[in-house]
Amino acid sequence: MKTSIIGYPRIGANRQLKFTLEKYFKDEITAVELQEQAKQLRQLHWIIQQEYRIDYIPSNDFSFYDTTLDTAVLFNIVPDRYRKLNLSAIDTYFAMARGYQGPNGDVKALAMKKWFNTNYHYIVPELEDGTSIELTGSKPFDDFKEALAQGIRTKPVVLGAFTLLKLLRFTGKKNIADVKADFITSYSSLLDTFNTLGAEWVQFDEPALVKDLTLADIQLFQELYTAILGRKGASKVLVQTYFGDVRDCYSELTKLDFDGIGLDFAEGLKNIDLIEQYGFPTGKQLFAGVINGKNIWRNQFEKTISIVGRLQKHCHQIILNTSCSLLHVPYSLEQESKLSSDHKKHFAFAQEKLSELAELKIILAEQHEQVSNHPLFTTNKALFNGSRVVPNQAVQQQIAALEDKDFIRLPEFEAREELQKEAFQLPLLPTTTIGSFAQTQDVRANRASFKKGSITEEQYVAFNKKKIAECVQMQERIGLDVLVHGEFERNDMVEYFGECLDGYLFTEKAWVQSYGTRCVKPPIVWGDISRSKPMTVDYSVYAQSLTSKPMKGMLTGPITILNWSFPREDISLKESALQIALAIREEVLDLEQHHIRIIQIDEAALREKLPLRRSDWNKEYLDWAIPAFRLVHSGVQAETQIHTHMCYSEFEDIIKEIDAMDTDVITFEASRSDLSLIDVLKRNEFKTEVGPGIYDIHSPRIPGVKEMKLTLTKMLEKLPAEKLWVNPDCGLKTRNTKEIEPSLTNMVQAAQEVRQSL
Repeated sequence: MKTSIIGYPRIGANRQLKFTLEKYFKDEITAVELQEQAKQLRQLHWIIQQEYRIDYIPSNDFSFYDTTLDTAVLFNIVPDRYRKLNLSAIDTYFAMARGYQGPNGDVKALAMKKWFNTNYHYIVPELEDGTSIELTGSKPFDDFKEALAQGIRTKPVVLGAFTLLKLLRFTGKKNIADVKADFITSYSSLLDTFNTLGAEWVQFDEPALVKDLTLADIQLFQELYTAILGRKGASKVLVQTYFGDVRDCYSELTKLDFDGIGLDFAEGLKNIDLIEQYGFPTGKQLFAGVINGKNIWRNQFEKTISIVGRLQKHCHQIILNTSCSLLHVPYSLEQESKLSSDHKKHFAFAQEKLSELAELKIILAEQHEQVSNHPLFTTNKALFNGSRVVPNQAVQQQIAALEDKDFIRLPEFEAREELQKEAFQLPLLPTTTIGSFAQTQDVRANRASFKKGSITEEQYVAFNKKKIAECVQMQERIGLDVLVHGEFERNDMVEYFGECLDGYLFTEKAWVQSYGTRCVKPPIVWGDISRSKPMTVDYSVYAQSLTSKPMKGMLTGPITILNWSFPREDISLKESALQIALAIREEVLDLEQHHIRIIQIDEAALREKLPLRRSDWNKEYLDWAIPAFRLVHSGVQAETQIHTHMCYSEFEDIIKEIDAMDTDVITFEASRSDLSLIDVLKRNEFKTEVGPGIYDIHSPRIPGVKEMKLTLTKMLEKLPAEKLWVNPDCGLKTRNTKEIEPSLTNMVQAAQEVRQSL
């Protein structure tokens, strides 16, 4: 039995890629130096996989920003506005990812969306009618040759033709039917080149196959790969799926001339049933995703070996595989010096998952009757004997005592809206921000010094209050209507709360890439969750004391805290969500008692646990996720205004459920999606007041007053002014002050000028 992985984290053990890129963006290193440091990272990662004796090591899973964008550029899918900048190839690529504002022009970045059901964000490629789709890039071949020169024959990984077509945004009159033949030619050329280079395997990632497929989708997939596989030559082709099962196309998939089929047995719950019901074709290899690539708990070998045993009855050649790319988990437990051994023994980050594959390979090489006695098996089994944590009886009693009325806020929205307008006396088109301000070097240094114990808590708090005062002064100088305290005490919108709540574990360097250079450090849900003390009240109250304008209390909602944590696997997600909701509810009521009358409870990740297939929804997830959010704010007074924020997901098909969250104001990311969400809001008669993001904070661009006035005018063509707020599309922590102040100044001026015209 052999082993494989789908992809490996590319940021490095200590986020080397992030820091190298940021140096390049600041012109501190050259493009040559950037490429050299990237090469060193790639080579290190291949060596690590080789040391764990992974048989099928991927290449081309490395990216400077995003693999979907890489694939688009590989096939010449670059909009003209970026070509016209006349930049180098690498800088044109970064202009597409981040936007560009400089001597060569001023362009926004391409849209960014969540990658299926993860917190990773991909860049949405745009296809213009005049684009010539052809294989013009060389990155996958360069990476393959680079590994080969190192003595490692890798398995090149490329985003598949079907998924790329489904993710593309067509900006002209052309559609999939018009470009299908060009895709076939381009992917066939790619296989030709890999044949010439001597690639034994080529992996095409096709995660779009795990979504609901129409007959037209299945026919498209068949047409694409019937033609492409006709050119595969000596190279074997693996079609790799993940994040779900292939129930809609299993028969068609197995009949195509693929040499290997990769299926997910962690989230693809029906995949094993499909194999048992319909069999698996002789002569094909099954890449069995039995190691969970999205969570960080140790694999339970007993369950995995049971799955492999069931598969072996139908599949003659099984390769042990990860369920998805290890991009979605931290790099290695070796970086964690503060977690106890009692904790660490339960976890497996990316490097440890390589070890699990190696151990399973050894165990499964034994005779069947000897497997259960193998030392590696018995050691693993001991981890799962008995209870890992002691339940918190008080928390469990609170959940058991919940009643229907605890999830309903009274009075209803319309009555609250009138009371709030009278209480706050805000102007038309009130201006605000989403919450965080720049996490500058001195802010991070202050937090690090406090964690190391080199400064006292009093010194730490005094510094944060100084930054809050400066932030409030800036906002008042700019003229914002509703202010925030800046969140200088927070490392991350989820990690911060994980550190404050009982039942969580937090790490030192368990970073996971979210997009580009942005990494997050998800906390770990270890036991039952509760709040032992206020988490945000002191700083919010202090900030409010500095201004007569409303100050927002800033919280993260229970669903986002859960979805952006590594969740428990021994209780349901619903139970975890309700535990977190009760803790955040206590904080909301505390803020209100301390006269914070606008409270924002962010739910940026609401959609992430929603099943990818609409046919699997059955409203099960939303039936507990939406009430869990309502539980957080149902106890506040009518005059207290509740905000929430959502970003970088597709909300159109759950817009009614979002309205049912019963907030007073909701801010959306909209700037990278051409405000298409506004049409959906109008069509569904969305009752909640809304703030569609007026400019993109994930780009260093500083939008002008004219640009933002035009955006506001477009919004007002479809939304009443009385319902509209003006704000950036997300928090400002990733931007620097030189970008923040002029952008917000322009935003406020734009709002004031449009307000006057009304």
